[in-house]
Amino acid sequence: MLKRGQKSSLISLLAIALLMGVTVLTVAAQDKTPVIIIPGLTGSELVNSKTNEVVWFKAPRSKDDDLRLPISANMSRNRDSLVPGDVLRSIKVGIFPRLDVYGGLIEAFKTRAGYHEENWESPTAAAASSSIFVYPFDWRLDNVENARLLIRKIEKLKLRLKQPNLKFNIIAHSMGGIISRYAAMYGDADLPTGVRKAQPTWAGAKHFEKIVLLGTPSEGSALALSSLVDGFAIGGININLPWVQNLDRFDLFTIPSAYQLLPAPGTLRVLDENFEPIDIDLYSPKAWSKYGWNAIDDKRFPSQFKLAERRTATAFFAAMLDRAKRLHEALAAGSGAPKVSYNIVGAQCNDALDTLVMYRDKKSGSLKTMFKPSGFTKTSGDKVTADELKELMLADGDGVVTTRSLESNTQSRFAGVPSILEPTTNKFVCEEHNKLAANDAIQNYLMELFGNVPVLVKTGK
Repeated sequence: MLKRGQKSSLISLLAIALLMGVTVLTVAAQDKTPVIIIPGLTGSELVNSKTNEVVWFKAPRSKDDDLRLPISANMSRNRDSLVPGDVLRSIKVGIFPRLDVYGGLIEAFKTRAGYHEENWESPTAAAASSSIFVYPFDWRLDNVENARLLIRKIEKLKLRLKQPNLKFNIIAHSMGGIISRYAAMYGDADLPTGVRKAQPTWAGAKHFEKIVLLGTPSEGSALALSSLVDGFAIGGININLPWVQNLDRFDLFTIPSAYQLLPAPGTLRVLDENFEPIDIDLYSPKAWSKYGWNAIDDKRFPSQFKLAERRTATAFFAAMLDRAKRLHEALAAGSGAPKVSYNIVGAQCNDALDTLVMYRDKKSGSLKTMFKPSGFTKTSGDKVTADELKELMLADGDGVVTTRSLESNTQSRFAGVPSILEPTTNKFVCEEHNKLAANDAIQNYLMELFGNVPVLVKTGK
């Protein structure tokens, strides 16, 4: 039996414990800015709106649908029956282990930082605080269109919640960062036409507190050019297996977003076989034909498209390049004066393609473009080794996006400012592009960046 003094002490201890418990609960229950997760290229499901069949990502590939879009000079008419489903949370292919895509990031915020997931169309009363919204989108379409759709979703949600001043934090992976940047800078406005140049209004900035650019190719990627020439790897979820639906050069020819990941005007680095720089206007269709990059010039092109599409292909191609150029110019406009907090997160430990090398093939006499460092023989007969080319062609990055592109270093130099992004924070870890969102150290960092104290896990990073 406890004595009176012991009882009194115990009650005091219990009271302190209860008070501590209340304090802990209060911290856990504090309002947290809602988070929107925007995936990268290929990071959303595509579903047949008529049959509900998941077409992407699916193994084996769909028998009834491919990923090509119709082509015409009027981009808004180039639609098929596919619509976005969910973001890719994880994927499983055959005997290979399940691969985490965005599911681990979502679960980390839920289990280690006290967030809960909400739905855009049917939000609960708690949706304005400590919530996660995912933004799946048709990643084949124009990035401006998807940015404008994001703004409309946000505005509609605010009306539903009767929270006109509500702000969001964004985690935007890869191409998702292009979408979030445009949304902040221009809101629901389209790119200007004709000779008019884009001038940022920052109409969308009022919706955002912090925007995390997670492995975002702000200056584009040389790999996008490689993909439009050779197909297959276009970033996002990089899978190239015989039983998985790959994207060949003719598929990519129809996809507006593929062009919008090309290196920004003036940022592409190309060397000749003597390692002298070549000045190429990447947004000129004539240059694509000159260097053998234009899919229209491929002898297989007529068998891939209907007559009506072949007739409009040249105009379509020119329109796609022009649109991509205008988007890059819009994102670089108003340099050095962002009205939103950008936070850069990426990697610098994996070589990424930064510079192309071109040489004349001695046997065929044709001009070859090297997207991977492999040995070749110059016209003079001198041999160049793969190791020599690695030093010239590769740069620090995450295996897909270079640090130069992530930080917009070249565009910042053109603008004469330290950074057109003026990031509030920069964070680098050692990781691959496709695994950035699944990285424990990055997940912990993002929770802390958003003002949370996460339940830490061993990261090993």
